[in-house]
Amino acid sequence: LLVYVRPTHRQTGAVEEIGFWTGADHQEFAIEGETRLYFGAGSLLAMDPIRRQTGLKVRTHRLTLSQIAPETEMLIRGYEPRQAPIEVHRALFDPLTEALIDAPHVILRGYIDKVKLTTPAKNSAGNVTVEIASEARVLTKALHRYRSDATLRARSPNDTFRQYASQTDVETSWGR
Repeated sequence: LLVYVRPTHRQTGAVEEIGFWTGADHQEFAIEGETRLYFGAGSLLAMDPIRRQTGLKVRTHRLTLSQIAPETEMLIRGYEPRQAPIEVHRALFDPLTEALIDAPHVILRGYIDKVKLTTPAKNSAGNVTVEIASEARVLTKALHRYRSDATLRARSPNDTFRQYASQTDVETSWGR
């Protein structure tokens, strides 16, 4: 499994990229015409099985990362992971030659919804659980603003299309 995240940097606000995979060492993969670096060596521990369904329901999936990997710490503490776009690809390897059979294919696209950093008890293992919301999450966002008659007339003074737009928030009972 290959996991690629595009979070924003907490200091600069710039969008950066970081990848994790279940392999033994860091490796570069060519995906969609670009070469991406994925950190291995135990950074990505596990992922819940992906449930495939039809429809527009927002599905969530869990991803488990190593708590002590420096790359994971950078994702959680150096970047702002909340609502960061995330992609999960599957790479298939030949078991005899250990060569990549074909280009990795996408199996999940979505956004990071929640991050849970567990503090382990003494002599036990800790991890970071990342909850991913599917791409259908975009369809649940409300419109961020309503346009008024004044903003339309600033652009085109004779356009009266939205002259009653400021009155759309008035609740009217039936029969009035």
